[in-house]
Amino acid sequence: MTRLEHSTYLDHLRAESARFLAVLEGCDPEARVPSCPDWDAADLLWHLGEVQHFWEHVVRTRPEPPESYEEPERPSSFDGLVAFFRATHETFIGQFEKADPTDPAWFWSGNPAHQNIAHLARRQAHEALIHRRDAELAAGQVTDLPAALAADGVDEILDVMYGGLPPWGRFEPREQYAEFRATDTGSSVWVQLGTFSGTTPEGVERSGEPDQHVVADPGVPADLVVTGTASDLDAWLWHRAGDERISITGDDAVRTQVAAVLGQSID
Repeated sequence: MTRLEHSTYLDHLRAESARFLAVLEGCDPEARVPSCPDWDAADLLWHLGEVQHFWEHVVRTRPEPPESYEEPERPSSFDGLVAFFRATHETFIGQFEKADPTDPAWFWSGNPAHQNIAHLARRQAHEALIHRRDAELAAGQVTDLPAALAADGVDEILDVMYGGLPPWGRFEPREQYAEFRATDTGSSVWVQLGTFSGTTPEGVERSGEPDQHVVADPGVPADLVVTGTASDLDAWLWHRAGDERISITGDDAVRTQVAAVLGQSID
């Protein structure tokens, strides 16, 4: 799937962060966040502020891992949280604007393709997008996600967030495929199903767990097709929307496995 331009990710990062803050400024700080039930609106505001504070450090100190990072102290008032987010975001986006997208930078996945500024900008655009939806859910003001960014988000969540493979693990593929098809953008993301096994660095054995990885269109009919607009698909994959605007057709056993993989928490 074709990526968006680096500058476009930065534009979305600015816009989604601004929408996130605007919604929460007009929201009761104690309003619950349905998609993150342990949080209220103030907790959500602090969370994204912390996230952007951390990644500002990563970009600024690139390519070093964040071993020198110092966590900020949470402000005691909602106004303080708003001020913290505003200041943090300004510094955060400023670091991205000064960086070359090809610059090496640390990322948690360990995948060499993810170890650069371009990938960090993409990941943070989607981080802001999904938490914007969280803010809207808390405020009862849900709007659609931008189609192009959401279509890219379907690929990003399936490939990066669900599709990671640690160096100690192995993926054993099966000849079974699921297609996630966006009706408004004409884009599709395919995954191949299989199982995950391996021994963790702590010595824990994991064997035969349901898994799936993004692949190119295999040229065969999908065993399962999940269809919706890009906005609805992205929100659904992130557990920020129910099944009512999604169509799922195909093999019941494949559907069960896909549900097992997507049932994992990635908040």
